Amino acid sequence: MINWKVILGIAKTHLVTKMKSTITASLGVTFGIGAYITLVSFMTGLNKMLDDLVLNQTPHIHLYNEIEPSEDQPIALYEEFEEAWNVVHSIKPKQSQKKIHNALPILKYLKDDDQVKGATPQLRAQIFYLSGSIELGGNLVGVDILEEVRMSNIQDYIVEGTPEALKNNDNGILLGAGLADKTSLNVGDRIQISTVKGDIFPLKIVGIYQSGIADIDNVQSFANLKTVQRILGEAESHITDINVKLNDIEAAGPMSKRLERQFNVKAIDINEANAQFETGSNIRNLITYSVSITLLIVAGFGIYNILNMLIYEKMKDIAILKATGFSGTDVQLIFMSQAMIIGAIGGVFGLLVGYILSRLIDNVAFETEALPTISTYPIEYNTMYYIIGISFALLSTFIAGYLPSRKAKRIDPVKIIRGT
Repeated sequence: MINWKVILGIAKTHLVTKMKSTITASLGVTFGIGAYITLVSFMTGLNKMLDDLVLNQTPHIHLYNEIEPSEDQPIALYEEFEEAWNVVHSIKPKQSQKKIHNALPILKYLKDDDQVKGATPQLRAQIFYLSGSIELGGNLVGVDILEEVRMSNIQDYIVEGTPEALKNNDNGILLGAGLADKTSLNVGDRIQISTVKGDIFPLKIVGIYQSGIADIDNVQSFANLKTVQRILGEAESHITDINVKLNDIEAAGPMSKRLERQFNVKAIDINEANAQFETGSNIRNLITYSVSITLLIVAGFGIYNILNMLIYEKMKDIAILKATGFSGTDVQLIFMSQAMIIGAIGGVFGLLVGYILSRLIDNVAFETEALPTISTYPIEYNTMYYIIGISFALLSTFIAGYLPSRKAKRIDPVKIIRGT
């Protein structure tokens, strides 16, 4: 029967008498786990921030009409050419409207679908921004702003003004930050816009929108859906885009294909729209976890080396223990206990160090015009990282203690006492 009280007592004595080696081994675990927690928290926080920057501005499914060439050309309508081999060059796109046919019934259908969290209509118009002698081409997007706020994080990118200010002003506009800089305009000023037909309308700037993507902020602004319909002289049913948010993002792919067939519109799901970005995100995550695991493995080797040296230093103690009646298994358990104690102490302090360093990074100022809503470096506080950290600390010290302790178990005390 194993007497754990005696075994743990001897293990504690060994650790205390060799305090320098104990502290060194514990610090190896502490800084290995601390570095892992800090790195994985910072890198995943950074990746999440970059993902949100793009994905939060992308609907799960985007419905629109795509202008494309006609599959059937006029020559195919003549019966006498049915058996001929026709070669048609410079095929022109078919005449079609950008608006979605029966947009309002489609919106109602989507909102009644249990899979759909919400669906928002949009009207995109090509316009010119006029400010004195400055004339800038761009887009004006008509939206139901409060519905957009409910379905996305658009309010996080409104750096000046509020969504309610746009909702309550029929002639209001959320001006892109790049456009505001180029035209030297601020909230409360007026800007004139011109349609492609030459009609000019004055709009009051009720807010500044900054997505963090310069190509968007330099050309795009938002206004109420009815305002853009009035500017274009179109009816309330005139809608060019429908953005759909689902309860389960995994259903976006199959549902987009179904909607495309059902309503004869172009439907792009979020994975298809961001395929290249998704690839880059996966590679960043792979690098993050690879480096983190490497840190933990390096820490494990350090623990193994220290415990291995500790056993060689304790050869005489092992011989005495065996000579006084301790079995090889008892000796092995003594050194295994030392390893697990070092792992537990070093692991706990490693979690503490990792958390403190994460908090310090989280409070370091990080300001950039591209990310107006970010004021400090991003950190992802995930309990799973801490569970993985302490689990690896215990596992690595168990393995690092088990291999040397097997040698201690097989040591012949007579040879040690004789000095052979």
